Amino acid sequence: MKVLMVGATGRFAGLVLPELTRRDVVVRALVRDEAGAAEARGRGAAETTRGDLREPATLRAAAEGVDGVFHLNPAFAEGEAEMGVGMVRAASAAGVRRFVFSSVYHPSLSLTNHAAKQPVEEALYESSMEYTVLQPAMFMQLLAGSFSDAARHGRISGSYSKRSNMSYVDYRDVAEAAALALTRDEPVRGTFELSAPGMWDRVEVAALLSRVLGREVSAEQSPPGDAGVARAAPGPLRDGLARMTEHYDAHGFSGGNALVLRAVLGREPRTLEAYFRELAGDRIAV
Repeated sequence: MKVLMVGATGRFAGLVLPELTRRDVVVRALVRDEAGAAEARGRGAAETTRGDLREPATLRAAAEGVDGVFHLNPAFAEGEAEMGVGMVRAASAAGVRRFVFSSVYHPSLSLTNHAAKQPVEEALYESSMEYTVLQPAMFMQLLAGSFSDAARHGRISGSYSKRSNMSYVDYRDVAEAAALALTRDEPVRGTFELSAPGMWDRVEVAALLSRVLGREVSAEQSPPGDAGVARAAPGPLRDGLARMTEHYDAHGFSGGNALVLRAVLGREPRTLEAYFRELAGDRIAV
């Protein structure tokens, strides 16, 4: 089987690549330049092809001759929805049989990075391709910086309320689900919410880190000027982050039901505690 991968060199989508190659899938990585091509090959991609999500004509050529496509939208990018829809249409026109889209938990939310996923999902549902839509909760990997702060300084902080409950998933579990959807027939023609069990506010995360690290860790609120929103350049990213922060501050990111992810993987999902303990082990090893 041959799969075209969008994001093969990315921080998150790149985790899908080893899941595919260990299942003997030939991966063709969509890249923008030779530097990206070299990195993708270094990570295990058998082929690379030049393309740009903003240029639909390049996507049709990139999708020729593959059996499946894995796609992850660049979040908060201007024209994000159009890029995703363009990839779906290009894959369909090229005769691709199966398409896996890494979407987002609760795409019905009016937040920028959620609403942009809806047109892509709709395009898939209207296509003739076998589709799988994965809707992951907040990625645990985004907490790597918090772990580092806890280990070094004994505190973690964030721009939204420390009492906001959040649902998480280890993106490696999402990557495995994506690989299963491309290589097996069960998780096909379905839309799946993917979350680890439970919800956590920052105070609870700090208590968990205290147990894992064996030191007291406190939960703090970032001053407005220190927030990622304030540091972002004006434009879609800054506006999207501001809306998202306001929403999380008021409502959190509800969910935390692991039933679907457990069923897709055929095992227990990775937990937040397991993720932190793995980071702790890596830190000791170094």
